[in-house]
Parts: sequence; C-alpha cells; structure tokens
Amino acid sequence: MDTIRIKDKVFEPFISQEEITSVIAKMAEQIKADVEGKNPLFVCILNGAFMFATELVYAMNVPYEITFARYASYQGTSSTGNLREILPIQEDIRGRTVVLLEDIVDSGFTMQNVIKRLYELEAGEVRLATLLLKPDALRCELKPDYVGFRIPNDFIVGHGLDYDQEGRCYRDIYKIRE
Repeated sequence: MDTIRIKDKVFEPFISQEEITSVIAKMAEQIKADVEGKNPLFVCILNGAFMFATELVYAMNVPYEITFARYASYQGTSSTGNLREILPIQEDIRGRTVVLLEDIVDSGFTMQNVIKRLYELEAGEVRLATLLLKPDALRCELKPDYVGFRIPNDFIVGHGLDYDQEGRCYRDIYKIRE
C-alpha cells in the first residue's frame, strides 16, 4: 500500500483489506449468534457504512432484512456537532431488534441520537455494530455492541470513509499524514 492524495491531504496506509475482512467475518458470526430467532432489521448508515454493511451481510449469509438511513454531521475533517436526518428508516421498527451498521464512531453523538430516536419509535432492541471506534474521541456514554477496530483519533479515509466525499472506494483504510 502506497500513500494516497485526496485534494490537499496526504494519507498513509493504516489497515489492510485483509485485516478488515478477517475482523468482519468474526463480527458476523457473533452478530448472527446474538440475533438468531429475533427477526432483526439491519440498518446500513449511509454513506460511509456501505462497504462494511455489504461485507458483513455477505459474511452472515442469512436472508436478513436490510434497509438504509442517512445522517450528516461532518464537514471536511471535523464534526459540525449538528445532526441532520437526510434519509430516515422507512420500515416499521416497533418491537423489532434493530442492528445499526456504522462505519466509524468518534464523538458518539450521532449514534447516541439515532439510538434514542429508534427507541422513541418503539424499537424492541437496538444494537450498534461499527467497523471503527475512536475511544479517545468519544464524548458521550455510547457503548457499541460490536467493534471491529479500536483506533487512535486520526482522520482516516477508505473502505467507505471519505474526505469531502472523496476516497470512499479504496479497499484499505488510510490515515492522514500530518
């Protein structure tokens, strides 16, 4: 893996596709065991989690229902602190087990607000699976149920994550070079 340039930033290799695939396979087995018999609804959080969600449901290889939702709170390399609901969940979630599939949790506020909203809509249970967690950036009492990688508070791109909407399509994950 070589460095990459996106706009005005240079990124260096951080996590390989092979490592990602291995972690997702383990996570898939755990989730599958935990939701067996619960009629779960998997919710891919767009835009960033599309690669993670695809690989996770392929690894589970079971006919679960999946849908999509989209929220925005980032501009450039930092959070605006404002949550915008762009595409709400369309399915009826009352009484269901909802498994949110997120690419990265940093401050935690976005997912904390989404989870609160899903319980207001009468979800029976809400679980959170995230490919990446930045423990040092967490600023609320959010505890994801499934975590692929715990990483430092670096800005990263690739595998669905972007810098101003670019860089999502790399298979590997890169961190910013300061």
